[in-house]
Amino acid sequence: MTSIKPFQIDVSDETLERIREKVAGYVWHYMPDDGGWSYGTNLDYMKELCAYWVEEYDWRAHEVMLNGFSQFTAPVNGIDVHFIHEKGSGTAATPLLISHGWPGSVAEFVHIIEPLAHPERFGGREEDAFDVIAPSLPGFGFSGRPSRPMGPRGMAGVFAKLMTETLGYESYIAQGGDWGGAITSWIGMEHAPACRAIHLNVLTMRHPDGPQGAEEEAWAARFEQDQVMENGYRTIQATKPQTLSYAMNDSPVGVAAWIIEKFNSWSDTDGDDIESAYTKDELLTNIMIYLVTGTFNSASWIYYGRREEGGRILSPAGKRVEVPTGCALFPEEMLSWSPRSYVERIYNVTHWTEMPRGGHFGAMEEPELMVEDIQKFARSLR
Repeated sequence: MTSIKPFQIDVSDETLERIREKVAGYVWHYMPDDGGWSYGTNLDYMKELCAYWVEEYDWRAHEVMLNGFSQFTAPVNGIDVHFIHEKGSGTAATPLLISHGWPGSVAEFVHIIEPLAHPERFGGREEDAFDVIAPSLPGFGFSGRPSRPMGPRGMAGVFAKLMTETLGYESYIAQGGDWGGAITSWIGMEHAPACRAIHLNVLTMRHPDGPQGAEEEAWAARFEQDQVMENGYRTIQATKPQTLSYAMNDSPVGVAAWIIEKFNSWSDTDGDDIESAYTKDELLTNIMIYLVTGTFNSASWIYYGRREEGGRILSPAGKRVEVPTGCALFPEEMLSWSPRSYVERIYNVTHWTEMPRGGHFGAMEEPELMVEDIQKFARSLR
């Protein structure tokens, strides 16, 4: 326990000014006349966002907000892991590890941490409280980076050790979306019984035998077609991330555009109105975490790492995750959910919720729905 150190975010004025100057001095170019968002991040929206970024956005206010959570760092397998640790109300709070993904950060969780830890303050019951542990993934945000690319299986080992050896929890529940869903799946597969249950809001993993039956085969075909226009970034980051990093390291606007495209196309928005799902401040705070820490490069490594680890298959032999598994299905999830029959060959599904709205970033888009579903799943385990 002595290896745990308190942490506060404290970005230098010089770093903030360098970013502001880069954004203010960006030389705008052009897009196809029929562009919209169909070719990528919309130029008109980027001009609007960047004007706000330079003239109105206040990182310091969001730094204070993030520092309102208890934060720590601790060395785990040679990496200084940053994590928020919000102790739950009462004396019997359930430990809950929540893991983000790319292009997200712990900022995704700012609206769910307190309701999960202190439900009685939000009209709930104290007996539903969690000790919430929200780490920055290795190589992301305020965590240190591995010496070379690490995939979700490796990160699962880091987080499992954080929970049991560093924090001393004998048992816990794990939750995740995006890469957090893959990490959580590996935790459930390889780090039970300490991990006694998992909750997912994304289906990232696949069964080695593939889809079975007409319904599953139709889903698989739709999925592959849907991903045709989404695979470009994933292929680059899984094969040549270092080449991409030079341009991104030089351009805050480039990083913002790379990330904004995903928040627009992966979310439950009203058409292409990204601000029907998020405020400019929410978008920029997440982007700024990549910029002030200089971690766009190392955060992209997780794609390379997964490729080396073997991809989306948890068990080539077809072994499934046997700990109880809760699934929260947001309708606009970019990585569309398969029929339940397929999921049940990968996980021991004991909880299944089809959400009325929301997309890939469930904790940011629909925090109340996410909190309610995690609580309901945890109650089912008692």
